[in-house]
Amino acid sequence: MSGAPLKRRGAAHALQALRAIVLRETLKFVQQTGRLVSALVRPLLWLAVFAAGFRNVFGVAIVAPYDTYVPYEVYIAPGLVGMVLLFNGMQSSLAMVYDREMGLMRLLLTAPLPRPWLLFSKLCATALLSVLQALVFVAVALLIGTDLPLHPLAAVHALLALAAGALMLGALGLLLSVHIRQLENFAGTMNFVIFPMYFLSSALYPLWKLQESGAEWVYQLARLNPFTHAVEWIRFALYGKDPGLAPWVVLGCGTVFFFLACWGYDPQRGFGGLTRRGDGA
Repeated sequence: MSGAPLKRRGAAHALQALRAIVLRETLKFVQQTGRLVSALVRPLLWLAVFAAGFRNVFGVAIVAPYDTYVPYEVYIAPGLVGMVLLFNGMQSSLAMVYDREMGLMRLLLTAPLPRPWLLFSKLCATALLSVLQALVFVAVALLIGTDLPLHPLAAVHALLALAAGALMLGALGLLLSVHIRQLENFAGTMNFVIFPMYFLSSALYPLWKLQESGAEWVYQLARLNPFTHAVEWIRFALYGKDPGLAPWVVLGCGTVFFFLACWGYDPQRGFGGLTRRGDGA
């Protein structure tokens, strides 16, 4: 037999596995109606309550990507979209830990497919759910009167930024799941990831305001935060402006996170080592 048919069957098998994993995660999400509600309640509260309270206190000057003064709720809308991506990416980490404790992850990783492909399939499922939740949030934000640009080309660029940000944060969740050994440790670990990433970013306030207020070390940490670049890419894309280095930072960090997660799930280290230690306990 020639190698070409075998390669085609191998590719078909890999795509079938990708479809199966994405479909499983999607069906599981659809059955958990409270998950979508909880994903939307948090950013909508910030948009409807927090932004309303700070509208006249915290104005945003004319700085890129804006061509005029904008209300505070318009400024934080991309940051709240990023919040949806961030929390769902971390939620995927919890799902990975749960599947590992229940033994489902062990069955998945013993499938006759390259381990990085199986992890990539999980990552694609996470990113898809993140983007869908973010789009639902944007629709609700528009319905309650948030003034966001709706230019078709900018929307396509923003959708690309959404997908890249979702992949990066999903890869981070995948990496974290390597090191979280039990569900009980999840909440503590997330408190050291979610809140620093979110508050040390440009999601809620422009970075120049941090520097202007004299919080230089906070400003520098926010500049180094990959979540900042994910939010800025979405923000600049919405207004059809050049996001600068943000796409490269997001794509680069996502690649590094995914590579480290694959390394951690290798049978000779990371997940494999954790499994052996757990079985011997």
